[in-house]
Amino acid sequence: MHIEKNVFENIFHTVMDVKGKTKDNIKARLDLTLFCNRKNMEFVFDGSRIAKPRASFVLEKNEQLLVYKWLKSLCFPNGNASNISRLLNMEECRLYGIKSHDCHVFMQTLIPLTFRDLLPKGIWDALTEISHFFRDICSSKLNVDHIERLETNIIETICKLEMIFPPSFFDSMKHLPIHLPYEVKVGGSVEYRWMYPFERLNITVAM
Repeated sequence: MHIEKNVFENIFHTVMDVKGKTKDNIKARLDLTLFCNRKNMEFVFDGSRIAKPRASFVLEKNEQLLVYKWLKSLCFPNGNASNISRLLNMEECRLYGIKSHDCHVFMQTLIPLTFRDLLPKGIWDALTEISHFFRDICSSKLNVDHIERLETNIIETICKLEMIFPPSFFDSMKHLPIHLPYEVKVGGSVEYRWMYPFERLNITVAM
């Protein structure tokens, strides 16, 4: 569940260009110059000025506002997710206090819907694949053939993301999804091993 939260936050903060949270920062662009062949994303020096070209995976300001306005208007069934509108700061264009279960809902349901008409198709396809991976791995019913397909597909999906996002996007948490299908083979369905039911029980007992 924390892997899912970390992956969602990195994707959302980077695509929405959240100040202080995005992985597309100055250090990342310098790493691109050293380690990657992405001339279109390298800094442009124009006399005394340095320009940072907008990456294809980053939304423009007006598109970001559209996303936040859409999130502000969302209504979920009771108990499905938090009231997302309370977590939004429209002036700063940021989400505050988002919990693991909210990230779970975003990652598996809202990511493909949020960015469908705003990102280039290749980028949207890769984000949709990682979204569907987490949705499938959390299914209550899985057979061995399906798990083996997930093992193969997640490697390809991570490689696609590596071709889109800068190197700083990828930390240990972005590698761990590769191991999740094997954990399902060994430990059984995820829904019997994650902490959401126990957290809900603790809240009920505390109240």
